[in-house]
Amino acid sequence: MTTTPPGAGSCPSAPSAGHPPVCLADPSKEMAVRPRLVLFGDSITEQSFRPGGWGAALADTYSRKADVVVRGYGGYNTRWALFLLHQIFPMVGTAPPLATTVFFGANDAAILGRTSERQHVPVAEYKDNLKRIVNHLKDCSKSMVIMLITPPPVDEDGRERFARSLYGEEARRLPERTNEMAGVYADQCIELAKEMNIHCIDIWSKMQETAGWQKLYLSDGLHLTPEGNAVVHKQVVQTLRNVGLKAEDMPYDFPHHSRIDGTCPGKAFQLSVVQLESLACGTSGDLISL
Repeated sequence: MTTTPPGAGSCPSAPSAGHPPVCLADPSKEMAVRPRLVLFGDSITEQSFRPGGWGAALADTYSRKADVVVRGYGGYNTRWALFLLHQIFPMVGTAPPLATTVFFGANDAAILGRTSERQHVPVAEYKDNLKRIVNHLKDCSKSMVIMLITPPPVDEDGRERFARSLYGEEARRLPERTNEMAGVYADQCIELAKEMNIHCIDIWSKMQETAGWQKLYLSDGLHLTPEGNAVVHKQVVQTLRNVGLKAEDMPYDFPHHSRIDGTCPGKAFQLSVVQLESLACGTSGDLISL
């Protein structure tokens, strides 16, 4: 029978039969979890992990640095999103996200009297609902990075073509969404972000800076093509970088293989746990670069 090596962090001088050496970094400490980036929104968020999606790209950007958690609900507006807050962002029992995107408005802006009017939310209520969402997130964490994202622009011709592809001659004659109305909701999203001193990504305006945006960025006049997803990904990453969450400066959840000593591997994991706990608990930004 082999004996337990003395002292935490010590290593056996030779491996046991059939087993590599084992180092005990600190058996009393539970391993920390990665910090989370939560994406909260409607179908444009729900679809963000499809091939070419902005959520999948974000997960790749922050691979081994943070977990990107998708909470997207197709067809939802801000009124319905309020019912989900306490389940997705509980006040106790779970560490709050490091950062959260809130990407609603495409459905709120559906026009009354048209085929999608069930999803319509008046613009004043839309702004108030966003405020309630943001206040809840701030109650969850004073240090959470909150990013509002405006609804995207609408290609009305694209929406009509899409409807005809589904319903033929039975397709509705009047658009259920317009770019002008989407812009009204985008303005309120931007205004609220300024009032609450949080970040806002104006996708409605950003996409329209590019000629031919209608077919380049939108697959059906509303949802995003891979190119449209790339715009959202770039803007989200830039916002995170501006607040100090640069992927290259954030610690790995566990050490890179090049930092693991083959004789005593446990030493490499001690500092890794301390770094990750600091980040997951939302400590000051200077710890992120450890």
